[in-house]
Amino acid sequence: MSEKLMLIKEVSLKNNCPECFNNTGLHLTFKQKIVETKFYKSITPEINRELSCKTCHTIIYPVQWTDDIDKVVEYQQKAFTPKQASTYLKKVSWILIGMSITAVIFLAITIYYLNF
Repeated sequence: MSEKLMLIKEVSLKNNCPECFNNTGLHLTFKQKIVETKFYKSITPEINRELSCKTCHTIIYPVQWTDDIDKVVEYQQKAFTPKQASTYLKKVSWILIGMSITAVIFLAITIYYLNF
């Protein structure tokens, strides 16, 4: 089972970085967790957000956020629409389901004819 984060949205912010004080390097990214196995692929409702500075190459944690950054991140969070949580069955799953149904039908027919 593999879990990965898929980039959904990246926003460039005009706020000053708390580390290097540059006002063009802040980027807010939203990522959604995807779980993939042999049998299915699932998009989960779990959303991760990360604020980083492309100038000084640091991750800005919420403890370091100023009030302005907090307001902008809150606004972007409200404007963000994640992909709908869903599960997709892969071809192997459909084959196994079909084989199971066929086996049950075959067993039912065999039992029916053995009783006569």
